[in-house]
Amino acid sequence: EQFVAVEQRILQEQHCLPSLLLTQKFEPIAKSQLKKVTKLWKDDQKKQVARRKKEDEDAAKRAAALEEAAKVSITEDPSLPAASLMKILEGVQHRDKRIKVNGWVHRLRRQGKNMMFVVLRDGTGFLQCVLTDLLCQTVDALTLSTEATVCLYGTLMQVPEGKQAPGGHELQVDYWQVVGSSPAGGADAQINKDAHPDVQLDKRHLLIRGENSSKVLKLRSLLMKAFTDHYFSRGYQWMSPPALVQTQCEGGSTLFDLNFFGEKAYLTQSSQLYLETCLPSFGDVFCIEQSYRAEQSRTRRHVACYTHIEAECAFIDFSQLLDKIEDLVCDVVERVLANPEGAQMVKDLNPEFVTPTRPFKRMKYSEAIQYLEDNDIRKDDGSLYTFGEDIPEMPERKMTDAIGCPILLHSFPASIKAFYMQKLPGDSRLTESVDLLMPSVGEIVGGSMRMDNYEELMEAYKREGLDPKPYYWYTDQRVYGSAPHGGYGLGLERFLCWLSNTHHIRDACLYPRFVGRCTP
Repeated sequence: EQFVAVEQRILQEQHCLPSLLLTQKFEPIAKSQLKKVTKLWKDDQKKQVARRKKEDEDAAKRAAALEEAAKVSITEDPSLPAASLMKILEGVQHRDKRIKVNGWVHRLRRQGKNMMFVVLRDGTGFLQCVLTDLLCQTVDALTLSTEATVCLYGTLMQVPEGKQAPGGHELQVDYWQVVGSSPAGGADAQINKDAHPDVQLDKRHLLIRGENSSKVLKLRSLLMKAFTDHYFSRGYQWMSPPALVQTQCEGGSTLFDLNFFGEKAYLTQSSQLYLETCLPSFGDVFCIEQSYRAEQSRTRRHVACYTHIEAECAFIDFSQLLDKIEDLVCDVVERVLANPEGAQMVKDLNPEFVTPTRPFKRMKYSEAIQYLEDNDIRKDDGSLYTFGEDIPEMPERKMTDAIGCPILLHSFPASIKAFYMQKLPGDSRLTESVDLLMPSVGEIVGGSMRMDNYEELMEAYKREGLDPKPYYWYTDQRVYGSAPHGGYGLGLERFLCWLSNTHHIRDACLYPRFVGRCTP
């Protein structure tokens, strides 16, 4: 007893046992309970033995099947017509012909020993392929898994009436080869839609092979083409501003800084200032570049790196700027929906999508503050929003969703906007600024008229505590032939979320970057 007491005291001092456990008394288990637990344990042991036995039997059967399959070999029949190489997208024009197609095994189904169905994916579409007899009995056939890369030869046949297959045809395979194998279970063994978000992000290189993820990113590709087509049809020139800068555009708190050959530099927050310098040479200009914001936000609307579509236009007024933003959104959507592939993707991803109609609702900032008060939309502490305060995401979303249509929210106070924004004529408290708000997403465009007066810009530098020297090239635009001008920036990922009904902005990025995530 003395030895036990000493041992317990030592353990307690080393924090190896909770003090409560040391003082707790234990009683012998009841015989009935012991009998029940023992039976459960024995049943579990029997199940484990049966499971191991079945696994051993399955392994033996598989080894025997592979041994038998090793005796089977297939070769291409030289008497058949030469196969023409085809992308799945080109299927219709190759019907009733012998073709060769490469791709990844998207889905796989075996039907007995002598038939196997493969849905092939090559990035341009999906193709159903049928393999029979010896083609299904080789070692490659028995070990084939999804995501393996294969090369298939055969005749492309239209499916009979009443039957369905991608593209309306299927490949009757007469010869095939494995180009690159895949582990048993394919990508599904690593990732699926129910996996934890962190796992999905770690394995995003596999997740984007899925139909939904790839469809969102394909729509993104069509969307970018629609934007460029819009701008070129309106006479804009495409510029490529630098990503490494030494000036801030949207506030110093969200800058990523770095050492640029011994000088302090930043990743750009916006290409706007550089686009403004292009106006005298090229007229209306646009760019599609990456912008970087060192925000700590973890909301479903924020990432640290995003695709920024920006434009600047000379010799316009504020009303014309709002018209240009409205025209951009409507025209781009119309272009996407005019593309059969784009229309189908929008229908698949967002079947309830309604094309926006012109004109958009135009609402002053002061009217929005009044709307929040009238509809009792308050802060977390229960107080009302007042004039001069920024309207955060939550109340902004509530208002936009309730109104149910695009809103051009404009005329924000100068105190909550960037230094370069033009003051509203007749009321210097306000700026000629605008945010485009969309239901279910919130803000997708931010824009303004830019200061075109030298003295006003110098005063703005002073008010914001900015040294004007690094901005000399920007200031010179007000010295060498200033002109009224304005522009805007649009977040491609937010626009895509709105169009595709994608809940989280990270799913609209190829590889999202945000707080705590810079891989893969």
